[in-house]
Amino acid sequence: MRIVGGKYRGRIFDPGKKFKARPTTDMAKESLFNVLQNSIDFESIRALDLFAGTGSISYEFASRGCIDVTAVEIHITHIHFIKEVIEKLGEKHIRLVKSNVFVFAAHIKEQFDLIFADPPYDHPKFAQVVDLIFRNNLLKPGGLFILEHSGQFDYSGHPNFKELRRYGSVHFSMFESEGKAD
Repeated sequence: MRIVGGKYRGRIFDPGKKFKARPTTDMAKESLFNVLQNSIDFESIRALDLFAGTGSISYEFASRGCIDVTAVEIHITHIHFIKEVIEKLGEKHIRLVKSNVFVFAAHIKEQFDLIFADPPYDHPKFAQVVDLIFRNNLLKPGGLFILEHSGQFDYSGHPNFKELRRYGSVHFSMFESEGKAD
């Protein structure tokens, strides 16, 4: 796993062969962040990384100057790996939360400017993730939610759907909350 941009660009971390998460590919990650960099001031946002896995997206947020990143992951092996990488980077702006994403979303009272979710493609509640974000009001007005998914899902009919980006077999559906940003 490689950090593709920002102050940590080029840093490589190996989660090992036994690691169960499917990290976002470098090509897809780089393409997505190239798009985001043209519309988001990372230094002024609160970001949330759901189903953090390797923590790859959280590191990209922090690497680009985001000073308020929350990473949510439930698997202890993944938690240990993310903690190791945070320590190696000396990163102080990533808050790691060990929790089931569905429980976390139902109980947190905070809102975020940018939310990224990369659930396991075979997660039994995969289809519920988009509504989880909006039902629990996790996104600030004018905020952006990005869901990584396979080609078997089509979210274009969702009322908050903004656009779809495809990078190889990786699909990113983007959603916006209603209202204007502050």
